[in-house]
Amino acid sequence: MPKDSLQPLLQRVAGRVVGRAREIELVVAALAADRHVLLEGPPGTGKSTLLRAVADELGLGFEFVEGNAELTPARLVGHFDPARVLSDGYDPDVFVDGPLITAMRSGSLLYVEEINRVPEETINVLITVMSERELHVPRLGRVVAIDGFRLVAAMNPFDAIGTARISSAVYDRVCRLSLGYQEALDEVSIVQRELLAGVEPDLAWLAKVVELVRRTRTHADVRIGSSVRGAIDAVAVAGSLAALRDSTVADPAVGLDAALVALSGRLRLREGCGRTADDIVSELWHAVFDPAVDSGKAKAPEGADPTPR
Repeated sequence: MPKDSLQPLLQRVAGRVVGRAREIELVVAALAADRHVLLEGPPGTGKSTLLRAVADELGLGFEFVEGNAELTPARLVGHFDPARVLSDGYDPDVFVDGPLITAMRSGSLLYVEEINRVPEETINVLITVMSERELHVPRLGRVVAIDGFRLVAAMNPFDAIGTARISSAVYDRVCRLSLGYQEALDEVSIVQRELLAGVEPDLAWLAKVVELVRRTRTHADVRIGSSVRGAIDAVAVAGSLAALRDSTVADPAVGLDAALVALSGRLRLREGCGRTADDIVSELWHAVFDPAVDSGKAKAPEGADPTPR
């Protein structure tokens, strides 16, 4: 792809993704070089958003696969329709293409979300295709990937629940890009983008919600904190709750209740910390919104649900 066509592309993608200028350049460069790409980072860092935006602006087909323990080779590759096999036999027209074969035949991107949740036998099928750009399917024959086919995948860190280590054979065949959480101002912009049309909360208050969420990632008792999705939910719930209570989002009872609902289920605490997620959220909320209160002894406002999660 010529340089003069890449610059407008980068600008279009940048209009759809908050920040991530360097990451956009690297993904575009890797795909333009006909490489497979793996994005690695914690949940909520925009991996899927970035890949979808680049694929759309490149005008590439996009076959989506949700990575999980139930993704068998047959579900990825495809299968013969049992009913039609009885009448027509194993004819190629009876084969139902899975997302992998569809992407290979159309020269599209095969996007595998959370690839490190996929069973090893299915990963081995992907390794074969990445290496040989072809696949032999029993009774169907040899399927060759046409130009344009590439694997793009995303994965959470290895220690996330349900994940496994990706073999060196995969890493040897992809260009890997690590994504971390974005800067605070970028996360504020992301929350603003996700708000309903016409909803414009106080920017200073919104920035505090983002700060609260960011502090969950560094708290000593928290193993895995919340992504920016927690801030999006907290802001949205606070707006609805304020309307129900005929109050405002600045009301401490509204703000803390919204934070508890939006964040408590997202936190993964360290073993043996002796605290609940609600305790942590309440502590951090007071530290950000009411620092004069002793956060270690802060209590939820009246009406908040104190039940441990």
